[in-house]
Amino acid sequence: MAELLADTLRHLEALVGFDTRNPPRDIGTGGIFDYLRGQLADFRIVVIDHGAGAVSMLAVRGAPTRLFNVHLDTVPSSPAWSADPLRLRVTGDRAIGLGACDIKGAAAGLVAAAQAGKGDAAFLFSTDEEANDARCIAAFLARDHGFREVIVAEPTNCEAVLAHRGISSVRLAFKGSAGHASNADARKASAVHAAMRWGSAALDAVAAMDHLRFGGLTGLRFNIGRIEGGIKANMIAPAAELRFGFRPLPSMAPEELHARFAALVPEGALEAYEETFRGPSLPAGDVAAAEARRLQARDLADELRLPVGNAVDFWTEASLFSAAGLTALVFGPGDIAQAHSADEWVALDQLAAATAHYQRLLA
Repeated sequence: MAELLADTLRHLEALVGFDTRNPPRDIGTGGIFDYLRGQLADFRIVVIDHGAGAVSMLAVRGAPTRLFNVHLDTVPSSPAWSADPLRLRVTGDRAIGLGACDIKGAAAGLVAAAQAGKGDAAFLFSTDEEANDARCIAAFLARDHGFREVIVAEPTNCEAVLAHRGISSVRLAFKGSAGHASNADARKASAVHAAMRWGSAALDAVAAMDHLRFGGLTGLRFNIGRIEGGIKANMIAPAAELRFGFRPLPSMAPEELHARFAALVPEGALEAYEETFRGPSLPAGDVAAAEARRLQARDLADELRLPVGNAVDFWTEASLFSAAGLTALVFGPGDIAQAHSADEWVALDQLAAATAHYQRLLA
């Protein structure tokens, strides 16, 4: 166990050292992929550049039907880091570095587990997850891949997660009529006022869904992340734009939610309503299909002797595999609370436990 953890940390140190921040996603087919090629020398490897820094690597040994998926891109590092984010630091109980938790720690564990045996194995590495730009996964699923099951190695505290929310991001633009702020119709003519009215109505609509449930999750997660518009205080704003996102339960229909949010725009104020990204829930499908797929994932977790955890609020690419018909679950080391944070870290006991599971599953 100690030797396996030491190997995992050695790989993690190397992986953290490669700059795969997204943005800017300045990533090519060399660098981190050259390292993985060298470590997986007995694998058949195909690397594809999908453009704009989105690169995928499929590594296969033997004839597996189960795929492990890991994204290698990370979020940007903030000025709040206390040391170089691209240099791994190991303390008494944790490994600290950009991506150590989300999810280069899992990648390191899989490489160490693969090197510890000769069993059938398949890994799909990608670099576009943090940009909500799933071109790597989409291209993989469009091919005749032959896999029936997938384990997506996001941080789940070494528990098998069978369900999570979907995600949708929207650009909503409002139009108004420019004029002097002293005009009697300034309150109705302002695009900024329309955006504020919409925001208030949307928050009330979301609060009314708090009672809805699926698999331990409740309500709709919703956030207005950015709003801008107008010119100055004494001018009626002719235009405004906001960006919002929501994370539905697997039992919610995104089309219906979009229709509800669009209908809340004050009359005559809608300039544009554009969904910029959508990721399905896990399991994917309508309520009946989602429940059937959840039970299939539960059977898989039981078969693999993985402890089953609760549904989670964050989104993963497991839902894309689920929508394509694969039995999908999420399992990896670390806690999502450490992901995207300054001095991001993963607990050493989590790394050790996950790598031991990976070694067993690949034996």
